[in-house]
This record gives sequence, C-alpha cells and structure tokens, in this order.
Amino acid sequence: MKLRSGIFTVAMLAIAVLSSPAFAQKTKSPPAPPAAVLPPSPAPAPAPRHVDLADLLSVAGPFHTFLDYLQKTNVLETFQSKANDTKEGITMFVPKDSAFAALRTTTFANLTSDQLKSLMLYHALPKYYSLAEFNKLSSLNPVATFAGSQYTLNLTDNMGSIRIKSMWSNPKISSSVYSTRPVAVYEVDKVLLPMQIFKSDPPLAPAPAPAPADAKTSDDAPSPASGKSASAKAKAGSKSASPRAGVSVASYLAVAVSGGLMMLL
Repeated sequence: MKLRSGIFTVAMLAIAVLSSPAFAQKTKSPPAPPAAVLPPSPAPAPAPRHVDLADLLSVAGPFHTFLDYLQKTNVLETFQSKANDTKEGITMFVPKDSAFAALRTTTFANLTSDQLKSLMLYHALPKYYSLAEFNKLSSLNPVATFAGSQYTLNLTDNMGSIRIKSMWSNPKISSSVYSTRPVAVYEVDKVLLPMQIFKSDPPLAPAPAPAPADAKTSDDAPSPASGKSASAKAKAGSKSASPRAGVSVASYLAVAVSGGLMMLL
C-alpha cells in the first residue's frame, strides 16, 4: 500500500511540474525565423509598337488608289502581319495616285482577282531594307517579291538614284515615306508591271491627240506684218504682173514689125 501510495504521489508531482507555466515557458519551441523578403517581380516589357500601314498610307502620298487595292485584295492584312514581324520586316514600293492615272482605265478591270492580288504583292519585298542597303541588294538581282520567286525585280543604285525595274516599267524611288526597322515604305513614280500578268504591250494610257490647228495658221491667215492673207498677196501679185507682161509683148511686136519693114525697104 505504501509503494502504491508513493508511486501515485510521484506521478502527481510530475503532472504538476509538467503543467506548470514555468516549465512550459522553458520548453517552448524557439520562434520561427522571419520569412525572407523577396524582391518585387519586374514589370512586364511593353509590347512593341507596330506601324499601322493603313493609317500611314492614308495620310501620306497621296496613295489612296494603292491603299484601296490593298484593302480590296486583303493584301493589306498580309503586309501588316509582316510589318509586325520584328525579325524580317517588309519593304514596300508604293505608287502615287498619278502613277495609276497614267494607265488605261481598263487595266485593272480586265484582271482576275488572283492577278490583281499578285500585282499588289509584287510591290513589296519580304524583308526590311534601308536605302543604304540597296547598293548591296542590287548585286543579288533578280530579287524575289512577295508575289513569289517568279515575280522578280531588278534593283539599281546609281549614285543614290534607285530604280526598281519590272518588265514594262522602270520606276525610281522618289522619296522615303517611312523607314524604321522593321518597316520601309518608299514612294515610286510608276506602277510596277510584271510580265507574268501583262504579257503584251504595257497598259499605258494612249497619248493625248494633238490639238487641232488654229485657223489663223492656214494659208488665209493674215500676215503679222501686213495683216493681208498670203492668198490675197498672191492675187495682187498676179494682177500687177499682167500689165507688165502685156507691155513687154507689145513692145516686142512693135520692134519686130519695124524690123520687117526695114528689111523690105
């Protein structure tokens, strides 16, 4: 009984010690280290600003005719997608409205939709080229266009005068509309006309008919000096010559008759 009572007393003392605040404070687990402070994540890079070709062509130029055909054939979407490609870029040759006006009015009306699309694609290279790069680019002639490897151009750079030769036209670059990688837009003074589409004579507008001759330039026109017409002068000259001709003949007859009489005598 005494043993059991002693064990019970020891157990109770142990419980009392373990449950006391002092013991709990001594055996409390150490505090966790403060969390590491991470640097703020960097802000995302802004998306590259792409050139809107429709806006560019609508305010420059005038390039309204070319822009209308680009939109009609959906080639504008192809060019815009390439313009957004910062790796390769695009180089466009854009004719002015006056260049289209120099063609026959039926030039594009007689083309199929595929031909018209190829014609628009023919006015661009699938890579960005600055003006300074055309000198080296000319050594690679013929240069393939967006229309395909069979639709090529020959480029020449003669002391800064750059020409883009197709089969039926040889336009020159008039000015640089926009040239910042990856987009280059150059103004040309003629429409590029490939042989694959225009197999016969170039579709140039006929030359204007010569102006009708002015009535004052005819034979009856008055002379600036006298105000009389040439025909009137001719008539007057013939009238004045007639009397002189008559006098000369009469004199001759008189001399002949007198000579004959002298011989008879």
